[in-house]
Amino acid sequence: MKKYHFDKVVNRRNLNSYKWDVGKDELPMWVADMDFDTAPEIKCAIQTRLNQGALGYNTVPDSFFESYISWWERRHGFTLQKEWLMFCTGAVPAISSIVRKMTKENDKVLLITPVYNIFYNSILNNGREVLESRMLYEDGKYSIDYEDLENKLAQDETTLMIFCNPHNPTGYVWTKAELEKIGQLCLKHGVLILSDEVHCDLTHPGSKYTPFASVSEAISNISMTCMAPSKAFNIAGLQTSVISVPNETLRKRVNRGINTDEVAEPNSFAIQATEAAFNDSEGWLDELNHYLATNRAYLIEQVSETFPEIKIVEAKATYLAWLDCSAISQDTTGLCDFIRHETGLILSSGEIFGGNGKSFIRWNYACPLELLIDGVERFKKAVRKYSEQ
Repeated sequence: MKKYHFDKVVNRRNLNSYKWDVGKDELPMWVADMDFDTAPEIKCAIQTRLNQGALGYNTVPDSFFESYISWWERRHGFTLQKEWLMFCTGAVPAISSIVRKMTKENDKVLLITPVYNIFYNSILNNGREVLESRMLYEDGKYSIDYEDLENKLAQDETTLMIFCNPHNPTGYVWTKAELEKIGQLCLKHGVLILSDEVHCDLTHPGSKYTPFASVSEAISNISMTCMAPSKAFNIAGLQTSVISVPNETLRKRVNRGINTDEVAEPNSFAIQATEAAFNDSEGWLDELNHYLATNRAYLIEQVSETFPEIKIVEAKATYLAWLDCSAISQDTTGLCDFIRHETGLILSSGEIFGGNGKSFIRWNYACPLELLIDGVERFKKAVRKYSEQ
């Protein structure tokens, strides 16, 4: 029997929502932010904290780290050590801080692309150079170009690789063998690994997420991992995450960096929300993943039947669909602008993700089915008109 109500439409307009601060007739399905009511267990924990009255400075208790350790052991079969973990106000602040602390100006930071667009910002805004290793794309599937990857890792100025596991925007879940091959190349060429794993709890049934640091002790020794409940439980606005660094020498440098950057202190709800997510909201997440599977199937069916020339890349994680629109447009920035202008549907152009993203669209389908049906109908209307031009 279902306990939670994911069909409930939550009104997020006029609430200073980054996603929903748009025109009154527009429908945003772009940024990776879900439109479901927050898990009641998390809301209850936040309300309890609010009822305590004082909202001053906060510390990070052992129970916070223990909630991560218990969750990763239970859900992913990986034992984290408490001493590896450091609180940070989010994965993006963590990534930017690590880029600043672990590399120097004009160093090259490697990305396997297309990939989450904010990685580029964290590199370029800190005066480092982005080095892209583009994935191969054939018959609707991506794979790593290992020869190109090694050539890029071997460059003297390449000191760090930022990795996305599971992968955003394609939704791919890396196998242990793939992670080991990538990790061995990083070891060979002395390149540190920074792995963003915030989408791991959105892995689809039948697929298995492997933490990069779990592959081997040697790879763990050069790895820094960003973890958070922000994506799976949709609490990114509460600014809570951890960085896991098994290597003590690296950990001391990372810790010094996040404290220098002042991103190592929690707000008054970050601790309670995280503990409620990992300790009390597992049932909510399980039901969420089933609901997302239904949405995903609907989106694929509708788009594929109406526009067989648009290929949706097979995903194994996340609530993001990656649409290959190359048969109708080589410029999805223009296509997305057209869709928004004609119907108010807001999607992400793939160009911002680098690689071969210029002919792709990213679609966030994490919303009540009623909204997704609306979005699909708007998409059909706009693409029909676009194709007729």
